[in-house]
Amino acid sequence: MTSYLVKKKSIDLLKKIYFPLISLIAAMLVGSIVIIATGRNPISAYGVMINGAFGSFAAWDQTIVKAIPFMFTGLSYAIAKRCGIINLGAEGQFKIGALCAAIVGVSFSNLPMMIHLPLTMLAGFLGGSMYGLIVAILKLRFGASELITTIMLNYVATNIVSYFVTGPIKDSASSSYPQTAAMAQTAQLPRLFDGFYRIHAGFLIVILAILIYYVFLWKTAKGYELRVVGLNPSAGKYAGISIARATLMSMFLAGGFAGIGGAIEIIAVQYRLMQTSFSISYGFTGIAVALLGNNNPIGIFISGILFGGLQSGSAKMQALVKVDSSIASVIQALVILFFAGRALFQWRKKNKLSAIDYETCEIVNDKERV
Repeated sequence: MTSYLVKKKSIDLLKKIYFPLISLIAAMLVGSIVIIATGRNPISAYGVMINGAFGSFAAWDQTIVKAIPFMFTGLSYAIAKRCGIINLGAEGQFKIGALCAAIVGVSFSNLPMMIHLPLTMLAGFLGGSMYGLIVAILKLRFGASELITTIMLNYVATNIVSYFVTGPIKDSASSSYPQTAAMAQTAQLPRLFDGFYRIHAGFLIVILAILIYYVFLWKTAKGYELRVVGLNPSAGKYAGISIARATLMSMFLAGGFAGIGGAIEIIAVQYRLMQTSFSISYGFTGIAVALLGNNNPIGIFISGILFGGLQSGSAKMQALVKVDSSIASVIQALVILFFAGRALFQWRKKNKLSAIDYETCEIVNDKERV
């Protein structure tokens, strides 16, 4: 019996990692065709990319720094998806969280660090949470599709940030560039190592966030309710679970994860909010991280490291092999494409089985009538 359970768990694990791995390999192969089309050698290009991402402690340092915001936005997508909501708005929630953290971070500089730093991070979390709640309220009150509202709110967030850095919180005293003043020292997240290494305490915070994600969803009654609603809203409603409450909670937490990710990016890496602070698509990369990680806590962590490596390694690839770093974005897009193709196949298979069950049920009913 024990050997059977071990074998079953092993098979389940292989099923979970099989398609994400195949998606990544397929994306790399198609990416190779793109590299060949530019007249470069994909083997040497990928070799330099991997070395630039994981070849030394300094490379790992850059990879982890790049991976931290991707893990947060991956958690944002994943916790909403567990409740059956497709949150494409982590990008906007990330930006609003960064904005709220920047406002608090450049203010209250007379506060001690033990108060100012947590207050800044709380502002980022609540900013993203409130922005996520807009999606839930529109869905519950007006039946608005989150696919549309989250995408549109991303653009709104971009313009809100642009307005603030060019107006109310612009640092006009020291620069004409659209940016805030530097974060107060008491609001800056400390680094884990002395010297030139950039890895900061945000790495420990994102690990804590992943643990919270796991404990909340799989070890608490509220998390169980969210997962039930995500798997079968009708069954959840029949069991007395409030669909509205689960929707509000999931988007509050989803926005909070993205928002605190934006806050940490500002107070630990960039140290000021600029109009160009979001040149990387943190939110949409987070979707790829969550998909590749199967919305699993460990999967999101590993996938986040992988995509952080793509970002840091692609810069070295461009410098040494002259392959444009945008190939990393191509690979990310292909990962989503291949994963979506797999999901479509499963949907068709499920519907086909449902039709067979329905026909079988009809035959049974006909026999009963006879």
